[in-house]
Amino acid sequence: MAGMEGLTFNIKDGFTDAVVRGHRTGLLSSADYNNLAQCESLDDIKLNLSATDYGPYIQNLATPLHTTTLLEACTQLLVDQWSFLRANADTNLGKFLDYCTYGHMIDNVILIVTGTLHERDVQDLLAKCHPLGMFDSIATLAVASNMRELYRLVLVDTPLASYFAETLTSEDLDEMNIEILRNTLYKAYLDDFDKFCSKLGGATAVVMGDLLAFEADRRALNITLNSIGTELTRDDRRKLYSSFGELYPVGQAELALAEDFAQIRTAMEKVPAYHAIFSKLAYEESQALDRIMYEEEVRREALAFEQQFHYGVFYAYMRLREQELRNIMWIAECVAQNQKARITDGIVYIF
Repeated sequence: MAGMEGLTFNIKDGFTDAVVRGHRTGLLSSADYNNLAQCESLDDIKLNLSATDYGPYIQNLATPLHTTTLLEACTQLLVDQWSFLRANADTNLGKFLDYCTYGHMIDNVILIVTGTLHERDVQDLLAKCHPLGMFDSIATLAVASNMRELYRLVLVDTPLASYFAETLTSEDLDEMNIEILRNTLYKAYLDDFDKFCSKLGGATAVVMGDLLAFEADRRALNITLNSIGTELTRDDRRKLYSSFGELYPVGQAELALAEDFAQIRTAMEKVPAYHAIFSKLAYEESQALDRIMYEEEVRREALAFEQQFHYGVFYAYMRLREQELRNIMWIAECVAQNQKARITDGIVYIF
């Protein structure tokens, strides 16, 4: 019954909901970012972060520090928190949390596929995989000697099997550009995730419908921008767009025909929500688009915490924490490369 989930939500999911809302309070504030922006070295960044939730994870890092080492330690906080939530989740929430990590799994599988094509060392590949996208049999993918064997292993051993089976054949892996492969899998994943959230119903369907629609539209925008001037045909471009979102279907049809940024802008501005976003850009300014889209995503995810009795807070928290990690990486790189003047250009403030 729509609107009645509040009567029973806390019986199964009240504990995990309280935990994730508690984690949200640990996200860095504007004051924290202002302090980080004043840092002169990576050791200063470590010192400032030691008073936050990242403290236990970075306190034993040896000097001299490297940006990748710092980021890996900070990422482990999210991994541990997510593992705890997953271990305490009920059936439906557990499946939802798994869906949240399928995007990372796709990135890891693509990394393994790319490494296999270029005969890279297995251990090097596994070390570069995102920890949230790891699964029991991921190491077996790296022992494949050719694309046909890799395809068989993916179908048998990974949670992504259905996305491969529905959209690809082993011949496709041989011939397909790796980014087209990634976007084909992401389309199948987002379509499936949206259907799952719709089936859950209630506030989860409403909140996640908005968040996933934005993600689908952003991917459509990025696919269009990145395919301008390439051999990708209009029909092939449309096949990579998700089957939902605020741009679906009319806006997607216009994006598929776009041949420059001005035409993309025209198509996007016909959707009221995106008209406000593009109004912040100068007419030929496409470089700042990524940051503006990240800011819009953060705004929507922060709003997810304003509603009660839904699973959207888990997805929103994961994405907000990942944005925070991107902010930390940006600050660390600017400090390491003596580009402190650029620090504020790349920070997306969350609260």
